[in-house]
Amino acid sequence: MTTLPTLSTGSATASTPLQVVVFSVGSEEYCFEILKVREVIRTVPITAVPSAPPHVEGIINLRGAVVPIIDFRKRFNITGECTVDESEKVVIVAAAGSTTVGFTVDALSQVLKVPREAVSTPPTGVSDQGGEAITGVASMGDRLIIVLDIERLFSEDELTNLTGVA
Repeated sequence: MTTLPTLSTGSATASTPLQVVVFSVGSEEYCFEILKVREVIRTVPITAVPSAPPHVEGIINLRGAVVPIIDFRKRFNITGECTVDESEKVVIVAAAGSTTVGFTVDALSQVLKVPREAVSTPPTGVSDQGGEAITGVASMGDRLIIVLDIERLFSEDELTNLTGVA
C-alpha cells in the first residue's frame, strides 16, 4: 500500500518531485498522488443507496465492480456553483486496502510534477471535517493547490460504511 509521501528534509524525498493529479471544485484546486488515482471518467448514472450518508451520491458499476461515489463538495462543505461548463468528472481513487472510491469534481486540470520545496505544511487550525487529510499546500506561481492524502480522507468507520454501501 502506497501512501502520499510525507514532506521530508531527507535527500531522497526532497529531490523527488511529488507527482499529482490536479482537479478543481469551484474555484479551488486540489490534488491526489498520481499512484492513488486509478482513472478519471465522465459522470455516469448513479444509483442512490437508501440510508447512505448525505455526501454519498450512490454507487456505479465500473466494469463489474461496484464503486461508491462521493460528492466532493458535500464531503468537505464546499459552497458555490460549478465553475466549468463541461459535465462533472469522477476521479476514481484507491483508498485504504482494496477500497475504491469515486469523487465527483468539477473538472480535471492536469497531471503535475510538484517540486518538494514548493509544498508547505497546511495552515494551523485546519481540522474541520476532512482537514486532517490536507498534507500540504503547493505553491505553483500564482496557484495554490491543496494536497490531499486519500488514506486520511476517511476514518476506519467511514471506510467500513463505504464498503458496505458498495
